Amino acid sequence: MSNKVIAIVVDGMRYDKACESLGFIQHLVETNQAAFYKVKSELPSLSRPLYEVLLTGTSVSMNGITSNQTVRLSTEKSLFHLTKENGLKNATASYYWVSELYNRAPFHFIEDREQEDESKPIQYGRFYWDDDYPDSHVLMDAEALRRKYDPHFLYIHPMGVDVKGEKYGSESKEYREQILKMGSLLAQLLPIWMKEGYHILITSDHGMSEYGNHGGTTDGERDVPLFVISPRVETGIHEEVVPQLAFAPIVCELLGIERTGKMTSYRLPGMKEMVYGG
Repeated sequence: MSNKVIAIVVDGMRYDKACESLGFIQHLVETNQAAFYKVKSELPSLSRPLYEVLLTGTSVSMNGITSNQTVRLSTEKSLFHLTKENGLKNATASYYWVSELYNRAPFHFIEDREQEDESKPIQYGRFYWDDDYPDSHVLMDAEALRRKYDPHFLYIHPMGVDVKGEKYGSESKEYREQILKMGSLLAQLLPIWMKEGYHILITSDHGMSEYGNHGGTTDGERDVPLFVISPRVETGIHEEVVPQLAFAPIVCELLGIERTGKMTSYRLPGMKEMVYGG
């Protein structure tokens, strides 16, 4: 069984709109090829703090990344650190805040745009800084990295849904259209990745309010989807709400590496024990 993981974090995609708009992925759920969960995000429901939550499995009060204005390297071990320590390769196509958390802060727009250094926590990276950098380009940056470097852990982070949500609000035509576009892009790539045996996770950092903001405690701002495509996870719709702190340890489980002592021991409903041949 493969131990390679692709994780897509669609920034600002709330749970109910993912239910309505990701047609191909919902098809995979309906045909028992994917699992679907609701995740309750940590607080505050802001991007930089939740990138750290997703990638280190630690709470804001533990890791100290408390706002979008906390510009410094993380002091926690991330999934990038862990893959490197376990002799695995990692890569990402992400917003530049991810680079600032794990490779260098502040971000150097010339030197840090493309990163290829296996001695760093993030070994292979393509980073963007314009919020409206097209989602299609982010996904193709990631696919180019996958094909060139064959990483065990590929982290993909497009921003377009968040941009449309903040500009027009969660109930707008523009916000729904952007999620539909994301669904179309993923419909082109998921069959390739599935055929090649990747464990695939699709989630979000936070949701969006009808007023076009986030950071608070409402369900619209906190409830996000989690789709998992993996032979290790029972398919279908799971009713239990998953804590966002479980994301990093789930990735560790699928990669076959030990989680850190700071990560939760929560076990994803439907996660199967690894079966070893003999």
